[in-house]
Amino acid sequence: MVLWLWSRTVSEESCAFIPYSAMDCETLGCFSSSGLLRAGEPAKFQPPPKPVVVDKHKEVAERRFLSPEFIPPRERTDPLKFYIERIDMIRRRKVLNIPEFYVGSILSVTTADPYASDKTSCFVGICIQRGGKGLGATFVLRNIIEGQGVEFCYELYNPRIREIKVLKLEKRLDDNLMYLRDALPEYSTFDVNMKPVPHSAKDEIPVNQLKVKMKPRPWTKRWERPKFNIQGIHFELPEEMMKEAQKWSTPWVKFDMLREYDTSKLEKEIWKEVNEELKQ
Repeated sequence: MVLWLWSRTVSEESCAFIPYSAMDCETLGCFSSSGLLRAGEPAKFQPPPKPVVVDKHKEVAERRFLSPEFIPPRERTDPLKFYIERIDMIRRRKVLNIPEFYVGSILSVTTADPYASDKTSCFVGICIQRGGKGLGATFVLRNIIEGQGVEFCYELYNPRIREIKVLKLEKRLDDNLMYLRDALPEYSTFDVNMKPVPHSAKDEIPVNQLKVKMKPRPWTKRWERPKFNIQGIHFELPEEMMKEAQKWSTPWVKFDMLREYDTSKLEKEIWKEVNEELKQ
């Protein structure tokens, strides 16, 4: 469609018709809301979208990992005890770099060993458990050495630890991987000379969706029962056995509000305290 618009020349005496298409009129803002042309009416102003400013330093700080041993247990009876321990934990972290790691991460731990030739010993394995609170925090590493399962339980703040290096930072589907003792050896075998896998601090922690296959029964525990809530095992049990395991389920537990322990406010206070002390 072509529209003829009335246009005045500089002489104000001669006039002319100038053809415009409908699209040109919409682009130039020639029409008002009623659809008719109004001479001299400016086009409606549309402000540009506001730029989104992302503070990358603030984003990293919000995602920063607070080691679980800093959070006191729910049944704590003496908060002063955990406060004093927290001071010692911060002092230890100023001497030893304790990196961020989770259950499922592959670590290399170097400890002082007076009986070794170079006075140190190193062990590489997957973290299958983290436990304890305060200075009693522990973590367990597992690896298969010459066909034999080997596990080391380290005290996180033990002064004998010289270095903790994260070779591969990742999570698993479960918060406890003790069932790897009953899994096939291939899921617990790692090269002692493994090179670190690079990971950016800005990236999210990857979650390994691997589901392991188990050895033939008997197992150390009945992992198929609902109370363990295992997600990382590919069960190959008969249907009758899986139905029998469901009899031990406790569906009412998730509705017990007294079991919930909201630590969000406590975590912020402790993280602020720890972060300020480590910066000094």
